[in-house]
Amino acid sequence: MDTRIYDSQSVEETEQIGAMLARSVHEQAKPCFIALNGDLGAGKTAFVRGFASVLSPGSRVKSPSYTIVNEYRRGAIPVFHFDFYRLEDEDGLDSVGFDEYLTSGICICEWCEKIDSVRPADSITVTIEKVDETARRITIETSTKGSER
Repeated sequence: MDTRIYDSQSVEETEQIGAMLARSVHEQAKPCFIALNGDLGAGKTAFVRGFASVLSPGSRVKSPSYTIVNEYRRGAIPVFHFDFYRLEDEDGLDSVGFDEYLTSGICICEWCEKIDSVRPADSITVTIEKVDETARRITIETSTKGSER
């Protein structure tokens, strides 16, 4: 497991760290799964905004809380932004075509603890912790462990 820790002092820095991860993922040029962990208001959507700015320039990023998934398709590889906060159980994944998304682009998912038992192997975990009103500690872990879906 590879772990990197970053300190962000602003929303803009959180976006920059998201953009940095996107550049790294883009170099691999293959579908991948990114789990986003953090409390409400931690900066998960800001992180995705920075991420999408690299892989889907010009896309308007907003939280998919009510739609489960937002698709950003302005780049060479699509980015699928999931929010599982309102997901009742893992059975709900089939109704949104989750397996198809996994093989079609980059899935970046908020509230992944709700689907942890079906999380793909070789995923990336991003944890955003509030340090104070504006500061965040962002931990990025690359793993080869997890369940196969």
